[in-house]
Amino acid sequence: MTYPKPWIDYLVHFHRDQDYFECHEVLEEHWKNEGMKGDLWPGLIQFAVAQYHHRRGNYNGAKRMILSCRVKLQKEQPALNELGLEVKIFLELLDRSIQRIEQKQSFESITLPLSMELFQACLIEANATEDTWVSQTKTNDTIIHKHSLRDRSSVIEERNRQKLKKNRTL
Repeated sequence: MTYPKPWIDYLVHFHRDQDYFECHEVLEEHWKNEGMKGDLWPGLIQFAVAQYHHRRGNYNGAKRMILSCRVKLQKEQPALNELGLEVKIFLELLDRSIQRIEQKQSFESITLPLSMELFQACLIEANATEDTWVSQTKTNDTIIHKHSLRDRSSVIEERNRQKLKKNRTL
């Protein structure tokens, strides 16, 4: 089975790096560039964003994302299976994450239930071994607060261009 490279990249960032912001970035780009329909990619993006918020202690943001993610991914079970996830175990893990967030329990990194074939593909891409695939919960501020540390000048410029364009048409 061949998996989309952005999916493998998402899983490497999720497990080895615990860089949930980068998970969001890589899948969002794939989803938008490919013009994909359905809730699969948005649901997986929201799952990573929920992990990002949970680790930062933003329980309200994490709860919004994880609940929306759960609704989306419930409908996408066949696609999740095709992507190499053990669906029943994944949905149970998702429900446990919802409970942890709702009870405002501290963040703990999780391991997604991957098929052996997907797991091996990820290890190869990550140049990792089973021992280095998942480490302790990361507490590196650069990863934890990545959204606030990145250069947003291009995003701000584009927003300003759109605002000017809108004002001209009014």
